[in-house]
Amino acid sequence: MRIATLALLGAATMGLSACDKSGMDTGTPMAGGQRATAMLQTATGTDVGRATATEVAGGIRFTLDAMAMPPGTHGAHIHMVGRCDAPDFTTAGGHWNPTGMKHGSMNPQGPHEGDLPNLIIGTDGRGTLGITIPGATMAGLMDADGSAFVVHAGPDDLMTDPAGNSGGRIACGVFQAG
Repeated sequence: MRIATLALLGAATMGLSACDKSGMDTGTPMAGGQRATAMLQTATGTDVGRATATEVAGGIRFTLDAMAMPPGTHGAHIHMVGRCDAPDFTTAGGHWNPTGMKHGSMNPQGPHEGDLPNLIIGTDGRGTLGITIPGATMAGLMDADGSAFVVHAGPDDLMTDPAGNSGGRIACGVFQAG
């Protein structure tokens, strides 16, 4: 009798979990999800990669395919303004932070939604990055002043507010819908 009761409880629990309204785990691709792309350039206008933001269940998936960049580890962030004026790209503003957190995934009071893992560029000048940010929305990313993808000169320490001591901005691209 006890085994039958446990089996019935297990079946009921599985049945209830199947009633989840979204029916998808965070990060699952969504049919018809919105998408935005940012073409990254250096201050001299050299094309160095493409960042993509894709709406997924429960958040946004950010990917980056970088090329012709200096080898090493670089901070990579989503910035809150869709402007990339050379030479220093400061017009992109600070990190995208709609929840008012501190910087960095290692910071107990963080991270910003715009904080991404470090980008590692190989000796061939290429690197890739991919991460899903739970809770991020395309409406927030593509608000009235847009947003930008920025790559920094040095590594992000993933903790120090406001930008992880990642150095100057060496590449930037504005997200465009579509």
